[in-house]
Parts: sequence; structure tokens; C-alpha cells
Amino acid sequence: MISPEVNTKSSEHSLEAMRHFSEQYAKRTGTYFCSEPSVTAVVIEGLAKHKDELGAPLCPCRHYEDKEAEVKATFWNCPCVPMRERKECHCMLFLTPENEFAGDKQEISLDTIKEIRETMA
Repeated sequence: MISPEVNTKSSEHSLEAMRHFSEQYAKRTGTYFCSEPSVTAVVIEGLAKHKDELGAPLCPCRHYEDKEAEVKATFWNCPCVPMRERKECHCMLFLTPENEFAGDKQEISLDTIKEIRETMA
């Protein structure tokens, strides 16, 4: 169990930076966020947390033996190589329109992310 004094949330600055990046990248690539906003919010939160902890938005949906080594390798830094090369997003953050889980949104508000984060704490 995580003690209450341990901060498991990302910083406000990184959260906003990752939200903005995600919106811009979705628009630029013609992809959409998941139809379930909690998926989008949790992934953006994970990217922001990794940005705070590691200095780079390492994919939060994978297990790594050595996160620092993975950051240096850059393969799984968002947008990861599979996303850049084939539009395959393991996290379901950036979905092509034909994906059954794709929504119709390329934007999510910071307030929405925070509200979802609080319900999952």
C-alpha cells in the first residue's frame, strides 16, 4: 500500500504538457482518443509521471526492467516507434478511425483528466 505522503501524481506542468502534446499529435496524425475518456486520462497521467521521474514520456503501459535504459534507447518514448512507423499505439491513446475503440475526440481538458485521476485514487 502506498503511504499518503508519497506523491504518485504527476506535476501540473508535465500533465498540461503531455495533454497538449497528445492533442497536437492526434490532430497531426489523424488519430483519435479512446471512446472511454478514462483510458486517455490515465495514459496522459502516466506519460506525465514518467516525464517528471525520468525526464522523458516513456510509454506507461509496458513493464521495464530498467526504465532509465529504456528512456535512453528512445524506442518506447512517446510517440513510440510502432506509433510513428505504423500508427500502432499499445496504450490506446492514439487510435486510427477504423479502430473499434476510437472515439471522435482529439482533445481532452485538463479538468477532465484531473476529475478522472481523483476518481481512481
